[in-house]
Amino acid sequence: MMENFQYYAPTKVVFGKGTENKAGQLVKEQNCRKVLIHYGSGSVKRSGLLDRIFASLDEEGISYISLGGVVPNPRLSLVYEGIDLCRREGVDFILAVGGGSVIDSAKAIGYGVENEGDVWDFYERKRQACGCLPIGVVLTIAAAGSEMSDSSVITNENGWLKRGYNSSYCRPKFAVMNPELTMTLPKYQTASGCVDIMMHTMERYFNHCDNMELTDGISEHLLRTVMNAKILMDEPQCYKARAEVMWAGSLSHNGLMACGNDGGDWACHQLEHELGGMFDVAHGAGLAAVWGSWARYVCDALPDRFEQFAVNVMGVENGDDKNAVIQKGIEAMENFFRQIEMPTDLGGLNIEVSEDQMKELALKCSHFGKRTIGCVKKLNQEDIYRIYQKAAD
Repeated sequence: MMENFQYYAPTKVVFGKGTENKAGQLVKEQNCRKVLIHYGSGSVKRSGLLDRIFASLDEEGISYISLGGVVPNPRLSLVYEGIDLCRREGVDFILAVGGGSVIDSAKAIGYGVENEGDVWDFYERKRQACGCLPIGVVLTIAAAGSEMSDSSVITNENGWLKRGYNSSYCRPKFAVMNPELTMTLPKYQTASGCVDIMMHTMERYFNHCDNMELTDGISEHLLRTVMNAKILMDEPQCYKARAEVMWAGSLSHNGLMACGNDGGDWACHQLEHELGGMFDVAHGAGLAAVWGSWARYVCDALPDRFEQFAVNVMGVENGDDKNAVIQKGIEAMENFFRQIEMPTDLGGLNIEVSEDQMKELALKCSHFGKRTIGCVKKLNQEDIYRIYQKAAD
């Protein structure tokens, strides 16, 4: 049956060229006293973006401090540093300038400031947050969709555990999106971001519900749109393609693609989280590396859906042999990954994964044998290990 749903997307989106210059005005609307500007590496400094953000805040007379150093697969240690800094300085608003890692780190800091105890408890599912400092975003990478989502993913260096937490408390108040800010990204980062966007939609698309045709149609069109963005591999300065991908990234993860379904599968994200925690791989690339192995392992449990995906998204000609259509659809997606120079197995991530490491990945992914993952086919620790094995072949 079609699921009842609630759709909540409170983030104000300011989209287009030069919109980062409105950051000060947007922050002022939040009536805050002091802002933490949170960012990643030196790229936002070298590009001059950070200086433009500072100038915009200065123009509005807004007091601020800054904390950089966020890395891909953002670290819990920096989150703790940010929490202490915010409490010491009386920060009541966080402005994340960057991509998904920066935004996720900002959300974790916001949880830590507004709640007593160890913020990692939320990511370990030991308790629920009761609030979060308000967050604003100036987006520089189209990928994670964190600028409109309720999710945050953090890596704990103690055991290299990568865990996610979801709560509407952390949804950003506003998101500034200038596609021009993504034009200087390396090809690999652009392609990895495209995969991440597509996977956020596909994770929700593959489910056992009687889905809404409208949601399906939006999902399928979004996937085809992002695939068309392979033009960016040759024309990185194409504003239209950058804009399409940036908006797709937000829509893929703000809840719209889950309207009327059961929320989806999410096994690939769980599989990749462990790879990211152990090997620090780029998130989108890790997703591409495991997707084909996951799809072949579970497709017999949802043949109609995989057939629809093959025909409507990948353009496979329908035929009498359903399994052949399904396999062609999976192969077509893997071919797309190759076209944008993304991996289709673990070897493509330039890592060597031993048998013992695959067993450890499966153990951690199953939360030490205490849970299954996925809904297309519920995967236990042994299933997870077998998918890692297939991805390593």
